[in-house]
Amino acid sequence: MNKLEVDKLDAWFGETRAVKSISLAVPPCSVTAIIGPSGCGKSTFVRCLNRMHELTPSARSEGRVLLDGEDVYAVDPVYLRRRVGMVFQRPNVFPTMSISDNVLSGLRLNRVRADYEAILERTLTQTALWDEVKDRLEGSAVGLSGGQQQRLCIARALAVEPEVLLMDEPASALDPIATAKIEELIDELKQQYTIVIVTHNMQQAIRISDYTAFFYLGELVEHGATEQVFTRPAKRETEDYVTGKFG
Repeated sequence: MNKLEVDKLDAWFGETRAVKSISLAVPPCSVTAIIGPSGCGKSTFVRCLNRMHELTPSARSEGRVLLDGEDVYAVDPVYLRRRVGMVFQRPNVFPTMSISDNVLSGLRLNRVRADYEAILERTLTQTALWDEVKDRLEGSAVGLSGGQQQRLCIARALAVEPEVLLMDEPASALDPIATAKIEELIDELKQQYTIVIVTHNMQQAIRISDYTAFFYLGELVEHGATEQVFTRPAKRETEDYVTGKFG
């Protein structure tokens, strides 16, 4: 069974239709990259998968999104967002909180009883941060570098033990070294998690994803194995985009 199945999804901002009847499936423990030029609906699509789109005033959506066969629009959104975590383009650490409190904030907000110390070490180890921050866990998260802050945000998302991780251009604000660390992390995380990543960097999509979906003007033009999409695209629009003729 696919982890996520999207069927004829449409999304609007007021009268503007940003996502147009998109259907695709996401297998478990895989990385699916969403590519396409700016303004083509990539981020809106991903935000529909955990119902963050509806938090925007005047935004709405139609169609079905199934998580393990269950309609995400039929469940409590707070419960859904525990199962489907999200990491944004720019690191959004909580500036008034320590490093440890940042990681554990979701658990405390949901009043989850757990071994917080074990979860803290596990998630920071998963994100290759433990050795870098273990001696300053009560220090401010703002003191971390941009790349460290983004890995901290990933650790925070992992702390509540999601099944799916959505990433909206998670490395676009980072330098090449920090970007490489995020990419290595994604490759490791897919052993346990299903990942959907929006990226404007086609080389990044080639490096990290198993599947690629090409969006253009709110529509899904092509979706398939990454190697096929980039080397043997079925659609002329896809070939023009991946070869740099537009975008």
